[in-house]
Amino acid sequence: MSTPEEEHPIDPPPAAAAVTDDDDDDDDGASVALSVSDYYSDAPLVPEPSYPPLPASFDSTILVMNLPAVDAGKFDKLKRVVHRIFSKVGTIPDGENGIKMPTGPEGRSLGFAFCEYAAPGDASNAVQAVDDYPMDKNHRLRVMPYADARRLRDVDVSAYKPPPPEAAPTPVDTTAWLRDNCQRDMFVIREGKNTVIHWNDPVKAGSGQGACSEVDYDGSREKAQGVNWCDYYVAWSPKGSYLATMHAKGVRLWGGAEYESIGRFLAEGVEDVTFSPCERYVMTNNFRPDDPAAVKIFDVASRKLLKSFGLYPPNFTTEEAPMEEGDEPVKRPPPKFAFSHDDKYVARMGQDLISIYELPSLKLLDKRSVSAEGVAEFQWSPGANVIAYWAPEVRNSPAHVDLIEVPSRKFLRQKNLFHVSKCSMAWQSRGEYLGVKVLRHTKSKKTLFNNFELFRLNDPGIPVEMLEVKDAVMNFAWEPAGHRFAMIHAENPSSTKVSVSFYDMVKSVDKKNKKGRVIGTTVKRELTHTETLDGKQVTQLFWSPAGRHIIMAGLGDNASGTLEFYDVVEKTLAVKEHYRATEVLWDPSGRTAVTTVAQLIGGSYYKFQMDNGYMLWSFQGRQLHQQSYEDFYQFQWRPRESLLSREEEAGVVAHLKKYEKQFDAEDKRRAKSKYIEETRGKRIQRQNFRDRVAQLRDFRARQKENRVELLGGYDSEDENNYEVSTVTNETVLNVKEEIM
Repeated sequence: MSTPEEEHPIDPPPAAAAVTDDDDDDDDGASVALSVSDYYSDAPLVPEPSYPPLPASFDSTILVMNLPAVDAGKFDKLKRVVHRIFSKVGTIPDGENGIKMPTGPEGRSLGFAFCEYAAPGDASNAVQAVDDYPMDKNHRLRVMPYADARRLRDVDVSAYKPPPPEAAPTPVDTTAWLRDNCQRDMFVIREGKNTVIHWNDPVKAGSGQGACSEVDYDGSREKAQGVNWCDYYVAWSPKGSYLATMHAKGVRLWGGAEYESIGRFLAEGVEDVTFSPCERYVMTNNFRPDDPAAVKIFDVASRKLLKSFGLYPPNFTTEEAPMEEGDEPVKRPPPKFAFSHDDKYVARMGQDLISIYELPSLKLLDKRSVSAEGVAEFQWSPGANVIAYWAPEVRNSPAHVDLIEVPSRKFLRQKNLFHVSKCSMAWQSRGEYLGVKVLRHTKSKKTLFNNFELFRLNDPGIPVEMLEVKDAVMNFAWEPAGHRFAMIHAENPSSTKVSVSFYDMVKSVDKKNKKGRVIGTTVKRELTHTETLDGKQVTQLFWSPAGRHIIMAGLGDNASGTLEFYDVVEKTLAVKEHYRATEVLWDPSGRTAVTTVAQLIGGSYYKFQMDNGYMLWSFQGRQLHQQSYEDFYQFQWRPRESLLSREEEAGVVAHLKKYEKQFDAEDKRRAKSKYIEETRGKRIQRQNFRDRVAQLRDFRARQKENRVELLGGYDSEDENNYEVSTVTNETVLNVKEEIM
């Protein structure tokens, strides 16, 4: 900075000689005397300092609000955190000094800060990227340009008048279908370009109209607008509240009595939709390995994207070692995300770990994954926040199945397994039991055999029972909400004739008195083999959701389409057939099952296209309805949440006769209504005939006088003008003689 003297130089003082009046002639002895005041300038002193130019606008500055208010001890730490968040968006020239956090009189921060970027574009990006960012559980950052904050400063608050509150939009009633008077189930089909939702009514079966004759919605509203209601597959939510339709640009949700549009979720190229069990979240997947946002998780209520993930987790090995030397490596499918039963967590398997994320923040639980070396598969329990996973043998460590409690990460149970080739796990629908099918080999690896490890989750210590099976096991299935399970096994996996065995995890023992009468029943928790059915041509097992009934089906191109409906209590069997059936599905009530022959959407010509369609069956094996389509892609029952506990369901069964009267009365009422509806045309014709006859009789009665006059006073309708005689004719038809 220049000094005043440099900007305004002082003129040199005039030459002043002090001449003495000395009469001496000594001229060279003259001298000059100067003082400090002689150097002062007479010019006015007007300093004009030069400062750096001030910015005319604050386009590079943002205001950050909703920060935690902290004491002086945590002030620097909070400042570093804020700097780390906002420096990822753009360049802050002064580093942490570019973050200004005002404080109060006691040195406590006031909950907001100013951040200055190097360029206005960085500030604009920060507003878009960081606004509404969840800094922690209690603070979501709000970010706005500083210029907007300055304008708000000049707003006259006293002149503000709040607008009248808007009427709250009427929420869509997603449970309207549950109030059907007849408690009917629903299903949706995809055929051709059509998506149609039907009511299923077994009472109408066999009437000629078919069980699916009542269409609830067929996309007519969308057809009138010239658009397709669905372009790909559809998916119901777990409780049946929403129907998701897949399109090229994403997913749409529909619900309510009129199937109104509830929300749209942008997910280009989506091929799969998965709902969380409580229907709070929806996940989409396009199965593109090169897409860093292949998997997206949305909040259903707010329709906001919570987070996106790649198809494979980081450092995930996409190929697994072959079971035998010389074989080619096996391509590993992308690990899927799985929701916990209460929507609190979502997890995915990684390389030697399981990543568990909290919902809705989708932050890694405790900021670290669960270490699980060699993990090959994991599953959530359907009834508790428990994860089960198995890992193969690694070096000198045996294979093992582990049960982990979440969020405590406590190991509830571990079962070591030796000489394991492969495992597969299956939970009972309520999470009471876990079955692990273990494929083992001998030391030479030339012989394979099976055994089952059965975990009892509700018993103290979670005991494990082992069931050894010498045959090859092709299928295994738990009875929903029950204690039984069934398996398909044979000596040779390629056998056409197989056996189906049934087991029970509890054993009922009758208590008898001294006279041998049953006075009660004791239930023991031990594995019991109940029966085996031999010589079956089946490949898969399908338990009814109500339990007790099971369909043993032979599905696939090489199977005959055999359907065996079996009652495990009454031991009754009904054998039916649906040629080339590809799928068996039970309705939620367990009253009706469907078998389908379907083709893939977008695939090449389906060689069994002539067989496309579906058949509806009663749980006893009676065919209710059959429908064929040229192009048939999908059939899905609408799920229904079970609100009764096991004890309440047992109470309903115990008092079933009381409800039978109500059901019979309702069936009679519906049958009568149906008969009245079907005979309405005949009744109208009959009434018209009767009216015509009455009209003619009245006309004849009015002509009676003229008719009698024309007949000369004779009334042909008067019975007194007639004589009545009775004639009896006897005819002998047969004569039989008996000699006594």
